[in-house]
Amino acid sequence: MIDPQQLLALDLPPVEQRYDERDTILYALGVGLGLDPLDPAQLRFVTEDALAVLPTMPVVLAYPRGWWGLAQTGIDALRVVHASEHIGLHAKLPPAGRVRGLLRVVGITDKGVGKGAIVATEREIHDADSGALLATVRHVAFCRGDGGCGSAGRPLDPPHKIPERPADHSLTLPTQPQTALIYRLSGDHNPLHSDPETARRAGFPRPILHGLATFGVIGHALLRTVCEGDPGRLRGMGCRFTAPVFPGDAIRTEVWRDGPVTGFRAFVDELVVADNGSATIG
Repeated sequence: MIDPQQLLALDLPPVEQRYDERDTILYALGVGLGLDPLDPAQLRFVTEDALAVLPTMPVVLAYPRGWWGLAQTGIDALRVVHASEHIGLHAKLPPAGRVRGLLRVVGITDKGVGKGAIVATEREIHDADSGALLATVRHVAFCRGDGGCGSAGRPLDPPHKIPERPADHSLTLPTQPQTALIYRLSGDHNPLHSDPETARRAGFPRPILHGLATFGVIGHALLRTVCEGDPGRLRGMGCRFTAPVFPGDAIRTEVWRDGPVTGFRAFVDELVVADNGSATIG
């Protein structure tokens, strides 16, 4: 069982990671860039010459993998699902470098006995050499087995409300049957995304796509619809994950220009797979 105060005080060591151009290209391939090998707007993210970095890449950098399962957290790690993700981008991420990430738990919201708890974390990613803050990543997890623990820390941000009018932009991007097998090479080796038997035990007919791979596909759609292809214009984005995506599904992102905030929602056919999306465009 979670002890909220103990979880808020959890002291995880910083994670340092060195990455290179190959890692940057592999991440882009894992979220679908390069599916049209004749498109120069995609090739700039997957070839070494003047390599550009997708703005969603910080989600795979300097993360303390497996921390949910540490005994001192009290979390039933087998029943944790990814609820939402948000990234804030503070400086341009180079195509190769050394980064240092520090994750801390910032809030626990108790839904009640038998109803689970929401655990929010924040991870700051710095350039390990200069100390410059590159990105802040906020991750919210639904801990289905930990209701009744009590709430503490920072309350959740209210979800962004999508306008009740037709979208200003809509873009459908494909994924491939092997997309999850490529994406996992960026560090997330959860067998739910690669092993058919694990997926069946979890109640799925086959392995599902990583939520953060879906996040990257949506980021690509925002890049093409509201950023004029310039990755430096995407200053932040976040959304709730509402349904699983399977490798091979096509993801349709609908986008609303909504004053200073750009709203978005993502679908597979008519199923909403990501909702309450908001992005900051520079």
